[in-house]
This record gives sequence, structure tokens and C-alpha cells, in this order.
Amino acid sequence: MDALDSLEKSIETLLTRYASLQQENRLLQEENERQRSEILRTHSELVTLQAEYKHLRLAQGLGGESPEQRETAKRHLAAIIAQVERAIDILKQ
Repeated sequence: MDALDSLEKSIETLLTRYASLQQENRLLQEENERQRSEILRTHSELVTLQAEYKHLRLAQGLGGESPEQRETAKRHLAAIIAQVERAIDILKQ
């Protein structure tokens, strides 16, 4: 009977440990999801700030006196628009 008691205690220990690991796994998954959300929010903020920076540079370029500066600014504007469109497509996925 001693072996049966020992087996029963081992099974109870395993079940307790299994429940504990399930709880730990659930908590880690929740933390992982929070981290993913934070990464997405930070990335979105970065994209916005980059676009604002480029817009400021573009505005300075459009105010340039030479035709070359204006043409460069127009090319930058086209590139910015393309990047924003790509970012929107990525966010839609």
C-alpha cells in the first residue's frame, strides 16, 4: 500500500505543478500581448514622427530659391507619399 500512496502523492504533485505552469503560461501570454501592443503603438508613433520630420524638411525645401531645391523637394514629397501609403498598407494587414 505504501507504493500506491507514493504514486498518488506523485500524481497530486504533478497535477499541482501542471496547474501552476498553466497559470504561468497564461500570464506570460498576456504579458507578451501587452508587449506586442506597445511595440505596435511605438512603431506607429515613430512612423508619425518620421513623417512630420520629413514634412518639415519638405516645407523648408519648397521655400528654397533655386529650381533645383524645389525639384528635390517635390521628389521628397513623392517619396513621403509612397512611404505613407506603404505604412497604411502594412497597418491594414
